[in-house]
Amino acid sequence: MAVIKTENLTYIYGEGTPFEKRAVDNVSLEINEGEMIGVIGHTGSGKSTLIQHFNGLLKPSSGNVYIDGERLWEDKARLRQIRFKVGLVFQYPEYQLFEETCYKDIAFGPKNMGLTESEIDIRIKETAEMVGLKSELLEKSPFELSGGQKRRVAIAGVMAMRPKVLILDEPASGLDPKGREQILTMLKDYHTATKSTVMIVSHSMEDVARYADRILVMNRGALYCLDDTEKVFAKADELMAMGLSVPQITRVFARLKEMGVSFNKDVYTTPYAVKTILERLGKSV
Repeated sequence: MAVIKTENLTYIYGEGTPFEKRAVDNVSLEINEGEMIGVIGHTGSGKSTLIQHFNGLLKPSSGNVYIDGERLWEDKARLRQIRFKVGLVFQYPEYQLFEETCYKDIAFGPKNMGLTESEIDIRIKETAEMVGLKSELLEKSPFELSGGQKRRVAIAGVMAMRPKVLILDEPASGLDPKGREQILTMLKDYHTATKSTVMIVSHSMEDVARYADRILVMNRGALYCLDDTEKVFAKADELMAMGLSVPQITRVFARLKEMGVSFNKDVYTTPYAVKTILERLGKSV
């Protein structure tokens, strides 16, 4: 079942002014329940504008958005409840921390949902464990933590609302390689544990290739494709023509193909590359 669906979604900034810009152009798509989706596109492609429609931060200029079967904006009295189904984490979410303790910061979203204190406490502790925050850190000020820990607190604040869909805009941006790996592994574990839908907007093709089941590609405001990861990276030449990169290992295998050494399937992760080469050499994996 589609947990997110759009029909001919269009959004125009500055409509009717000399600065009018069509940021999202006639996009129709379906995101299924339980998927892990990568969202890619060059700067200005419309991907950030698109995801802001999924929890009603932006209202379409035309077209429709459905969340879990309900049409956003059809009934304004239902809008708030529908929004709780989609958690959106912006880039550098740690800049939005403001409470005096991590516990209170994570509690902010669940409190707005009208939950009881006991239910909020349960959610905070469960989510803190899920994102790898030790219990003693919950009573500390978030501003005493490292950059990676702050980001975990910020993401936990959205996770604690238990949305059906969790959307993150560049969740690993600005982190060192170790922090990047920890955040992305945490999100994969969250996806596996909760069976919820997770969407990750990223400029890193390596990250998207490793973690996404399907990839949504935006180009100049339009939907270029939404397909299995392997099938998307099979279009490496087209992606590069749009100004996007592809994983380094994909470029290596494309070069091998040009040199006459072709493989049956497109390779887009290093572990799969190792397996493919060993199979070619007739060795056990």
